[in-house]
Amino acid sequence: MADSTQNTTAIAEELGVLDNKLKQLKFEYEQYFIGFRPREPVLLRGDVNKIVARYSNTGIQNTALRFRFNNLCARFYALRRQWDAILRQIEEGTYQRHVFKAKLHERERRPADQPAASPAGPADLFEAYLAARQSCGEDVKGLTRERLDQLVAQQRSAIQQRYGCEEVRFRVVVEDGRTKLKASPVKARA
Repeated sequence: MADSTQNTTAIAEELGVLDNKLKQLKFEYEQYFIGFRPREPVLLRGDVNKIVARYSNTGIQNTALRFRFNNLCARFYALRRQWDAILRQIEEGTYQRHVFKAKLHERERRPADQPAASPAGPADLFEAYLAARQSCGEDVKGLTRERLDQLVAQQRSAIQQRYGCEEVRFRVVVEDGRTKLKASPVKARA
């Protein structure tokens, strides 16, 4: 009888360890998926797998402990399916957070006057500038396409003279809640 009490106590302690490791594993996977951890928590997942496998192959006589173990297993299997699905999405390049970041970085690399779909003209720059001003709550009255084109032409010629470049690209940026046009001289390739 004393042996079964010690066995029950050991199983209860081991299930407490499993519960804590499962919580830690969930936390570490969340950190990994948002990019705070450089690598997947494989070692901790292996530890949890070992504990689950050990008690899956052993009959737990105490009903309360068996119930607790089954609940922990169900939670682990559900989380494992979720993690594996996200890892598959990451490998395929369809994970939503990564797709969002990729689109954001693409927008940062691409000048605002060059949308992804088609080559841009001054009209697209005007539309982007107008939309940015509206999103910041800035006044758009009196802003016309001709006025923006005139301003861009003046800046373009001044930058071309100053830097000796043939082309100048303009993009719309929002800094400190204000919309600005940023110019980038494009050096001629030799």
